[in-house]
Amino acid sequence: MDKIILHCDLNNFYASVECLLNPDLRELPIAVAGNKENRHGVVLAKNELAKSYGVKTGDVIWQAEQKCPGLRVVPPHYDHYMKYSDEAFKTYLQYTDMVEAFGSDECWLDVTGSTRLFGSGKQIADAIRARIKAELGLTLSVGVSFNKVFAKLGSDLKKPDATTEITRENFKSKIWHLPASDMLMVGKKTSEKLKKLNIHTIGDLAAADEHLLTSHFGVIGKHLILSARGEDSEPVRKAHISREVKSVGHGMTAVRDITTLEDGEALIFYLSDLVATRMRKQRLKGSGVSVHVRYADLSGVTKQAVVPPLNTSDHITKAAFELYKPLAIGRVVRAISVAVYNLCPDEFVQTSMFDVTDTKSERLEKAIDKIRSKYGKSAINRALLVERDFIYDKTDGEDFLPFKR
Repeated sequence: MDKIILHCDLNNFYASVECLLNPDLRELPIAVAGNKENRHGVVLAKNELAKSYGVKTGDVIWQAEQKCPGLRVVPPHYDHYMKYSDEAFKTYLQYTDMVEAFGSDECWLDVTGSTRLFGSGKQIADAIRARIKAELGLTLSVGVSFNKVFAKLGSDLKKPDATTEITRENFKSKIWHLPASDMLMVGKKTSEKLKKLNIHTIGDLAAADEHLLTSHFGVIGKHLILSARGEDSEPVRKAHISREVKSVGHGMTAVRDITTLEDGEALIFYLSDLVATRMRKQRLKGSGVSVHVRYADLSGVTKQAVVPPLNTSDHITKAAFELYKPLAIGRVVRAISVAVYNLCPDEFVQTSMFDVTDTKSERLEKAIDKIRSKYGKSAINRALLVERDFIYDKTDGEDFLPFKR
């Protein structure tokens, strides 16, 4: 028997919450955007009115204002978004315990075992939409299908405030004519590569040669074909089971361009400190470090290396800076990201009895963690970061988007 999967997508989520917080915005075209002062002035969300003028998520503010001269730009309020997100999540849990978050505004629900209590998949979807509208004042688009990929496609097909069913009987006529880029897992770069292989639609993808795609995309190629054919079988996880952490990372667009290695090292240390703190909190170590650099012309490059298991800012900084130097010499850098991967629980890492440096470094940073947890992050800091005017406080919440529960 087929599963019954819903994909629930809160419409224009950030912008819709802003209109609830300030009803005067409801009749205006609005965009929620980051801080222009910190060069984060891009559109994070827009309402239907702004959308009708062509405003898109990811537009720089001045681009959005050119498209829509009367656009009202408002700053994000992530604490409120999370409150509404949590309330929606609680509603979903009243229909099934198999609820998997996909960002703050999207969730998959497996309601296969709930139909005797609540009716068909469409009836459950319509009931949830009605409750979200009545209880939270938000609208919801829901896709109903027999797998996760098609359920997500369904929620995207009709917005706002709609239920769309994609069944085994209608999926070929309903979605195979759509661009391949509409399907989950097909990002911009993958879409461009597929077009070069003369694969433009989801139907083209379903009919593609498996050997051809695996030669270009590896195992992902086979998974793309299976998904386009409706053969995706990935289960919806229960609400209490979180996604396996593959890496821990942070990135920042500097307030001004970075032109010296010294400034680059300072920003890398700042990011590494955030990464190391999170890793220790989760009791993880990692044996791979990667650095992504975005230049002033918005091009970017990533470099990575395998390292001995680590979770201290000093060691992460050292490894990341060695990767960064050849990428930055003679270039103007706009943004840097640092990540640690190949993660494992720190108790599984075997250390040498002769290497006391790592132990001292870990003890020092754990002591710093305790001081910060008691007196705040600014209670103790490194001299390296003093008077670095291109770094702003990442704990202001702007970069910690509520994508994970």
